[in-house]
Amino acid sequence: MYTRILFPTDGSDVCAKALRHALGLAKLCGAELHTLSAKELFPYGTVSDLQPTPPQEFFEDQERTASQRVQAVMEAAQRAGVPCRASTVEAAHPWEAICNYASQQGCDLIVMASHGRHGVAALLRGSETPKVLTHSAVPVLVVH
Repeated sequence: MYTRILFPTDGSDVCAKALRHALGLAKLCGAELHTLSAKELFPYGTVSDLQPTPPQEFFEDQERTASQRVQAVMEAAQRAGVPCRASTVEAAHPWEAICNYASQQGCDLIVMASHGRHGVAALLRGSETPKVLTHSAVPVLVVH
């Protein structure tokens, strides 16, 4: 049914729960799991003048964090006997990076967590899942 399943991760506990579903589906279908973690862009401009972290240190920290996130997914996939590919990408909008990756890699399902934010919390902290649901060309399984 599915051959390539995309699992975007932000390293949260909610993502860990969703990972169990992604791995189970991948194993059941004999699918390859793809995992993706988005890195924030450096806030150039007037905001960056107030940024206490130099750009190179910021980039290294973002790469380290994103790499740790996808590495944890790869290790879980290996334990489950599921083939896995991992990528990190710089993204102003993680939902856009997720949709683009799914399209470029021929993924036929996206499994992602929902943090359950709504109202002001969703407005302030962002909510990528509804945006992926709106813009994705492939089915999306949302795990609460």
